[in-house]
Amino acid sequence: MPRCSPRAAAVLLLLTLQAPPSSSAPLNGSKWTYIGPDGEKSWSKKYPSCGGQLQSPIDLHSDILQYDASLGPLEFQGYNVSPGDRLNLTNNGHSVRLYLHPDMHIQGLGSHRFRATQLHLHWGDSKEPFGSEHTISGKHFAAELHIVHYNSDQYPNISAASDQSGGIAVLAVLLERGSFSPSYDKIFSHLQHVKYKGQQVLIPGFNIEELLPEKPAEYYRYKGSLTTPPCNPTVLWTVFRNTVQVSQEQLLALETALYCTDVGDPSPIEMVNNFRRVQKFDERLVYISFQQELSMGIILSVALAGILGICIVLAVSIWLFRRKKGSTKGENKGVIYKPAIKKETETLP
Repeated sequence: MPRCSPRAAAVLLLLTLQAPPSSSAPLNGSKWTYIGPDGEKSWSKKYPSCGGQLQSPIDLHSDILQYDASLGPLEFQGYNVSPGDRLNLTNNGHSVRLYLHPDMHIQGLGSHRFRATQLHLHWGDSKEPFGSEHTISGKHFAAELHIVHYNSDQYPNISAASDQSGGIAVLAVLLERGSFSPSYDKIFSHLQHVKYKGQQVLIPGFNIEELLPEKPAEYYRYKGSLTTPPCNPTVLWTVFRNTVQVSQEQLLALETALYCTDVGDPSPIEMVNNFRRVQKFDERLVYISFQQELSMGIILSVALAGILGICIVLAVSIWLFRRKKGSTKGENKGVIYKPAIKKETETLP
């Protein structure tokens, strides 16, 4: 029987340790797609929660936002992974996924710690590069990164936490086209090694916190769901207010490098437009950790309204003044003023 070399055995062990456990299969069921017979419109037939309450993603618009002074900054622990610690990057048929180091946690979501398990992305295609799941005031962004955590103080793994209220916490980063990102290239530069479903590669660890935007203490917070089947409504969402830029070339690599199908499939299917559409958000609020600023449009509108108001007041005042003056003239009309007749008294000599 052939034996693996010590190096090969170590690599195999790492792959095994960082591969998704079989118990997490319901989170990544293969019998669903974004389009076609098993597409988003039919998810609820097999996964009832997908047609239920508290669904994500949503549009974050001013009518549903409420400032919450109690929302403080998150604490990122163990996010700076040593390059010597290899991380498993894989194509699961729906996205590219990076399994994270077990020491990675976040605090600041109540009294519990949440352990990071994996991160993945959602994107559009080269013709319509607008593949974010969440939108802001109706605006789609180029792509969206999700860093998935579970409540490790209360549950042994993400499978046990996935159907429990508040069991999962997801950090969402909105990506837009702009300058080159060295941090995101630590993932994108390896996409060619995971072109087809089931392929995986070990990549050097790096500081995962570098994937977050500037001012991460500014964010949107709401209770929602997984954005893929089974769509469990058990997720505490943190969507960062500020975006991260990636270059046109990086975005194009993400949109063209991967396939949803196995390497030997005679009809390969490109992995594009792997984002869920915005869901209804009735009678709920999104809490924000930052004070809303008046946009320039609102400021101009208020200023113009003020100027218009002053003009109206002046116009009315002038009109009333002229009317009053005209009325005074009208009262004097028809009155004949006769000079007084001075009677001279003759003095007799």
